[in-house]
Amino acid sequence: MKFDLSVEIAGIKMQNPVMNAAGTFEVEPMKDFFDINILGAYVQKSITRKPREGNPQPRIYETVGGMINRIGLQNVGVEEFIAKKLPLLRWLEIPVIINVAGESVDDYGQTCIILQERAKHWIQALEINVSCPNVKDGLIFGSNPDLLFELVKTLRSSVSFPLIVKLTPNVTDITIIAKAAVSAGADALSLINTVKAAAYIERGPNAGQWIEGGLSGPCIKPIALYLIRQVSKVVEVPLIAMGGICNTEDALDFLRIRNVWGIAVGTASFRDPSVMSKIIDGLSNYLKEKGYSNLAELKAKEAR
Repeated sequence: MKFDLSVEIAGIKMQNPVMNAAGTFEVEPMKDFFDINILGAYVQKSITRKPREGNPQPRIYETVGGMINRIGLQNVGVEEFIAKKLPLLRWLEIPVIINVAGESVDDYGQTCIILQERAKHWIQALEINVSCPNVKDGLIFGSNPDLLFELVKTLRSSVSFPLIVKLTPNVTDITIIAKAAVSAGADALSLINTVKAAAYIERGPNAGQWIEGGLSGPCIKPIALYLIRQVSKVVEVPLIAMGGICNTEDALDFLRIRNVWGIAVGTASFRDPSVMSKIIDGLSNYLKEKGYSNLAELKAKEAR
């Protein structure tokens, strides 16, 4: 029996639901660990209109059950990305999703339009990052439903790419934010991004400093499950779930949520670069064990 893991999210056909979380996985160094073309999609780290240097060190700090990062959206800017970085992705046979961040509606819009005009044939969707908690620029869009509506509506009228809006958990009521994004034209939602956190550094060259940033890793999985379940109750668009996914069992927990059709793996890849490959194999084995022929059957029987 052939086991079908294929899904379709916002019109994007994927051979399975597994992808990387933006900013946690680069194609060139990782391609030596496993065949990246087995993934459902590849998600490029945040791109902005102009280059960003990011935050000063320390940028990453390991905690119990997770990691705090404050990279600050470091990137080369959309022009250099298209000229020098995008060509390195053209050998990929899977959908490519570009994460876009910005400081204003116009800033987001310019970046998206440039990507559409100059790289449309190489990109399948845009993930709009309004949720990164370790920089001030753009956070207001993910926290304010009116401004988020304006942003998504403007982008929807400007570009033809499917729009995946990435939501922050750092809000009072994530369902209000989700409904605003969908009503403005979002084709799918991805969530959750990292959770605001702080730690005191006791050892090493940065001892005696505090680090504040976004917490990721297995410690945030229960938070992610709760918030994604809440969102699944109020919107009908496909959801891409992330937040502490480290193995097949974690992936299955998220896929058991009603309209979750994609899962993204982030921090776990730092410990085991081949973890996504193992999760894909694990999902196939689970279908076989349960007698399901495809992922839709699993969803029909187990998703709530």
